[in-house]
Amino acid sequence: MLVLRSSYAEALDLLREAPPPALAHSETAVRRKTAQGIALDFLQRFDEAQRALSEAQQLAAAFQPDLLGDVLQAQGNLEISRKNYPAASAAFHQALQLDRQRHLSNQETNVLGSLGYLAMWEEHYDEAIGWFKESLNRSQAVGSDYTVAKVLGNIGWNYSVVGDFENAEDLLKQADRASLKAGLPGDHVKWLNALSDVYFQQHRYDLAGSTSGEALLQARKIGDNRDITSCLNSSSDIALATGLVDAAEKYNREALAIEQAGLDQFGGASSTIISGRIAMSRRHFREAEETFQKVIRAPNMETPLRWQAQAYLAQAYAADNLPAVAEAEFRKAIGTIETARAAVERQDFRVSFLSSAFQFYTAYMDFLVSRGRSLDALAVADLSRSQSLAESLSLDSPSSTPSFSRFHPRSLAARFHSTFLFYSLGERLSYLWVITPQKISLLTLPPQEEIDALAKSYREALSTSPLDPLSTPGSSGGKLYSILVQPAAKLIPRDSRVILFPDGSLDTLNFETLVVPAPHPHYWIEDVTLSVADSLALLDRPRPATSLRNAHLLLVGDPTPADPLFPPLPQGPAEMNIVERYFPASHRDVLTGSSATPPAYLQADPGRFQFIHFVTHGTASRLQPLESAIILTLSGDSYKLYAREIITRPLHAFLVTISACNGAGNRAYAGEGLVGLSWAFLRAGAHNVISALWEVSDASTPKLMDSLYRGLNRGEDPATALRNAKLALLHSGGLYQKPYYWAPFQLYTGS
Repeated sequence: MLVLRSSYAEALDLLREAPPPALAHSETAVRRKTAQGIALDFLQRFDEAQRALSEAQQLAAAFQPDLLGDVLQAQGNLEISRKNYPAASAAFHQALQLDRQRHLSNQETNVLGSLGYLAMWEEHYDEAIGWFKESLNRSQAVGSDYTVAKVLGNIGWNYSVVGDFENAEDLLKQADRASLKAGLPGDHVKWLNALSDVYFQQHRYDLAGSTSGEALLQARKIGDNRDITSCLNSSSDIALATGLVDAAEKYNREALAIEQAGLDQFGGASSTIISGRIAMSRRHFREAEETFQKVIRAPNMETPLRWQAQAYLAQAYAADNLPAVAEAEFRKAIGTIETARAAVERQDFRVSFLSSAFQFYTAYMDFLVSRGRSLDALAVADLSRSQSLAESLSLDSPSSTPSFSRFHPRSLAARFHSTFLFYSLGERLSYLWVITPQKISLLTLPPQEEIDALAKSYREALSTSPLDPLSTPGSSGGKLYSILVQPAAKLIPRDSRVILFPDGSLDTLNFETLVVPAPHPHYWIEDVTLSVADSLALLDRPRPATSLRNAHLLLVGDPTPADPLFPPLPQGPAEMNIVERYFPASHRDVLTGSSATPPAYLQADPGRFQFIHFVTHGTASRLQPLESAIILTLSGDSYKLYAREIITRPLHAFLVTISACNGAGNRAYAGEGLVGLSWAFLRAGAHNVISALWEVSDASTPKLMDSLYRGLNRGEDPATALRNAKLALLHSGGLYQKPYYWAPFQLYTGS
């Protein structure tokens, strides 16, 4: 109990006396040595810990075989502390085998958690979460509060590493409550401190500071040096971010003193990086450079710490007016980041992984802009978006470092006969690149926080009520136009095509609804034909020339309801009839009612259709984008066609239309662009996707879809056909002229 409460010295005092001879080979003797080894491990007295565990293993093997798994688990944790990961893996797997042979379910649950902990240290974050979830299910089933608390916290920490801060926050709060309930004050400190880092990554500095301060206070009470230095480093980070350099230096000196005294062997690299940042903020560049190099050159350095040191070193060189050296270091940092990201196997984690490193791409962009290299800065911005979608499309994945010589966005704009508006939102400054066939212009915009607040307010207003922004003076729609479009307006001819490359909160903003003030208030859709893309690199694919005349349709919808949350769509059958009449019977496959199941779609060979259309409900997962789903008829134990399943079937579709609620998803990771169902279909290979930003009107949607397919049948491209369908509603003079009815649908293009 003392070890669980992080009272390691007190535990060792209690364990000092050897058992009497009658208990020399008993369970007590084995558990005494095991507990000694665990306490010494936490105190970072590794040689003594090894001697204690070796004795425990010998005793268990000879006299108490049911305890051998517990000893091996403690041995594995010691090997992790010593960063001997192969030995840790061998110990854990041996323990798991023994526990399963002897049907020791509680011990097996603990070992599963330890395997997750090992994968976490090996930077296999997706694998770690898999192990932890298996352990969590088992520990909840047997009511093990202790294991539940630890596993919840470890899952939350892993989510924070891969950039899924929303999921991380929720799980770390659960873990903190569970730790207090289970009487684990040391874990309470760990999860509080991890939660403060989640707030910090989201720039929520007030919450980060108060949470970190509470964690440090509790860590000092317990006296665990590892937790104390971790909390001190968090406090230093927050102080630096808020301009309190003296406070950061005070925290940093205390952390370094603990580490230099040999009382903590884990936080040294982080403390060293912070020390370098403090030197850089005081313009002591030589000191900063030497400090960052210590981390970079250290053997077996964790990858996130190495890329941080490389990126900060690059910024130090830039501030010291050494641009060539700075650029070389920026490229090294990006190479390190992308190598680590490529090792993440699960696609939903690869989507979010870049969030935790995106600040360094932003720093590189800022550096290039400051050197007058706006085109090269655009190449870096585009690189940060292009990796995930490229991997399963029909082109090679972009290089992990930008190739400035092969980057020709003007040629791409000419090929699409369009003006490109490429946005990059930043904490201090945001950028807009305006790309035409003739020139590239870089404009500066307000900070992300200001844009985010307006975009959120306007989107919520449009999606929750049929208001008319044209009759609302000073609406967010007008303000957003003046910030996001007006600076570029003179470069955008009227009645031209515009392809948007949004970022952050702009991913869920329909620019067509922005209010243009002159010559009279009107929506921007009346001036331009808009579509949305994720990355310049990913637009550079062959563009198919497809018309309805020879195309094949896969129509899926009007399923049999399997859940009261997803009732029948009253106009669903009407929309199905409208769409299918544009295709001859020999050129359409229809899955409806009881046949509209997830397996039926997957088995229909969707890659052979040029058009795919869904008429049903949809869900967008904010926590895990690939858990977004199209709601179909129950088959087996599922009625959801998940985004993670969609990406497993290669597509060649010219157009996929998701006439469903929340089809596009409402979550975007830093620099990543589209997520949810639209992202999944583009990733699978679709060239264009139409989906909804918010719950669509069942009454107006059949009218819009009829106009859309009528335009496609006339030979219009999807962007033109969708715009004309929206304008028909806008100019109808009735209720449907309001954005609530026509604005949810957007066209996302991948070629």
